[in-house]
Amino acid sequence: MIIQSKRVWIQNIFMPAQIEIENQKIKQILEYGQKPVDVDYDNQRIVPGFIDQHTHGAYTFDTNDANPEGLRNWTKHITDEGVTALCPTTITQSHEVLSNALKNVAYVVENGYEGAEILGIHFEGPYLDKEHKGAQPEEYCVKPNVEEFKAYQADAHGLIKVITMACEHDEDFALTHYCASHGILVSQGHSGATYEQACLAIANGARSMTHVYNGMTGFHHRKPGLVGAAMRFRDVYAELICDGRHVDSAAINALFMSKGRASVIMISDGLNAKGCPVGSHHMFGGHEIEVYPDGSAHLVQAGNLAGSTLRINRGLQVVVEQAQVPFDYAINACTINPARALGVDDRKGKLCAGYDADIVVLTDTYDVVQTYARGKACK
Repeated sequence: MIIQSKRVWIQNIFMPAQIEIENQKIKQILEYGQKPVDVDYDNQRIVPGFIDQHTHGAYTFDTNDANPEGLRNWTKHITDEGVTALCPTTITQSHEVLSNALKNVAYVVENGYEGAEILGIHFEGPYLDKEHKGAQPEEYCVKPNVEEFKAYQADAHGLIKVITMACEHDEDFALTHYCASHGILVSQGHSGATYEQACLAIANGARSMTHVYNGMTGFHHRKPGLVGAAMRFRDVYAELICDGRHVDSAAINALFMSKGRASVIMISDGLNAKGCPVGSHHMFGGHEIEVYPDGSAHLVQAGNLAGSTLRINRGLQVVVEQAQVPFDYAINACTINPARALGVDDRKGKLCAGYDADIVVLTDTYDVVQTYARGKACK
């Protein structure tokens, strides 16, 4: 199959080109008009498929639900927003709940599913700081434990690829060392770490920060905190919820401009309420949440934000049009940057011969015209 457009995102510029797809891969990139095409997208933008490495669920399903069909429905339909790969993300809960959630993802990966590719599991909690827990249930937040984590990874059949933890509670950085040495991305988050503690965690193997600005010590000119560390250490990845509600557009711009084009990772932090009607109620981490008219989700009892219902294509729009971030910075944040963080940048994250045929066609208003997940048209 060959598709073409006058605006294909190649080597950080839009250019006229054809993309030839064969056996789920991009066979080659051709000059525009070189061969007869199956689909001509005219002047619509063709970009790499989006990767969401921190997302709990959608369409009433939550990763902790441990429901195979719920997970399959999610991966099948999330391509509607241009997502072609994701990491189902847990939320702090009892050992039994987390164990079942991990086993469920492993079962679905091993027994088949459609749509967006599951690249691994993002294990958010239970090793979090109680003061900065956000919507995570405090009663299940515990200290990091290597042996317990090994049991979780066994349940996941080795699929845990990212772990969010409060590294300041990791005695002698034991779990940080273990994960870093086993190819697991350690991300500081839901943490009360000082700037100095954050530096030590980075020196001991932490290479990322989870949803920067949210669930962490803020920036002060005499106490830079985790936010200051995220800005200062430019080779450390920084997740960012780009819905314009969790983080103001000015703060979005500040993080992107301080980090550069290679280190920010756009995430949805989506939850089971994503894709559900305004006013609907759902359970998240054992607590009731409600979808507000602006699309955000809040804990019913406490009122604070509880994750997002963001569509990644709309996150891209917020970053470019509201936060005024250069397009190459913005598109990298949802394509090649997460691919690099997850160690799959040899096959995902850009439009290049030999890479997976994960492709999104966008209008100028950021509507998704078509998504190709490993070469398969998803609409």
